[in-house]
Amino acid sequence: MPIGEVPPTIVLEGDLGGRLDGTPWNSEELVSGKVIVLFYVDPDESDLNNHVSDALKAENFPLDKYGSVGIANMEATWLPNFAINIKLKSKQEKHKSTVYVKDLEKILVKKWGLNDDDSDVMLFGKDGKVLYSVDGKFTDTQVKEIVKTVWDNL
Repeated sequence: MPIGEVPPTIVLEGDLGGRLDGTPWNSEELVSGKVIVLFYVDPDESDLNNHVSDALKAENFPLDKYGSVGIANMEATWLPNFAINIKLKSKQEKHKSTVYVKDLEKILVKKWGLNDDDSDVMLFGKDGKVLYSVDGKFTDTQVKEIVKTVWDNL
């Protein structure tokens, strides 16, 4: 995802996916006046960047200025949807302020060019522009960079 750009609007609802409670999710929610981190993850790679989410959570960013979204690429796995739903609900319990979303048809891969079968992490500014983006496993340096970028943009 190119730095400095606002990605095209995506709506995940119905057969395309949506929030865990079944309501639609619209990428325009990323333009919220908050700094938002978005994890787009193949469920088979769901633990690949746990160290990133743990580091971000440990910072205790003010929730009126910071938010997080976790989107599961449901079509990228052999796991049955009910098993993924259980795992997502478990993650929702651990990260209560995170919005969890299901992408049933690889829409973010197709429309935003994100990596398939991987773990993609993007940081969005208050205006919805991409501030930071990494495909795959974060290095320790990248973890420090994303944390600093959040603080610099709150």
